[in-house]
Amino acid sequence: MLCTQLIHPTWATIAAARLERAAPPAPAPAAPETETLTQPELDVERLQRTLARLLPPYKVLLHNDEHNSMGHVVHALRRVVPALSRTDALRIMFEAHTKGTAVVIVCPKEPAEHYRDGLRSYGLVSTIEPDR
Repeated sequence: MLCTQLIHPTWATIAAARLERAAPPAPAPAAPETETLTQPELDVERLQRTLARLLPPYKVLLHNDEHNSMGHVVHALRRVVPALSRTDALRIMFEAHTKGTAVVIVCPKEPAEHYRDGLRSYGLVSTIEPDR
């Protein structure tokens, strides 16, 4: 329940009018400055090298097996790695089926371990390895 519902409507109107008269006028908005601040140029390659050094990329690999159906593999891929579209999951499943292994995603080590464990929880064979 709102505070104004506890007060008689007449008293609320009187109190609001008094507050409006007592409040100082709002200051006018400041005029925009004529100078624009320039941001220092970022060396994108340097940032990427630093990021790769601090969080080295790992590949999550899906291995072919004869126990899981193709539909189950696609379902597991989409549930474990939400960023994958149905088309991507089908492509990964088919690559693992025909070539023996497929790269699911490349990411830092902790998320890679999470994805690997998620795929294993669906009964799939999955490993991670450094992406060099």
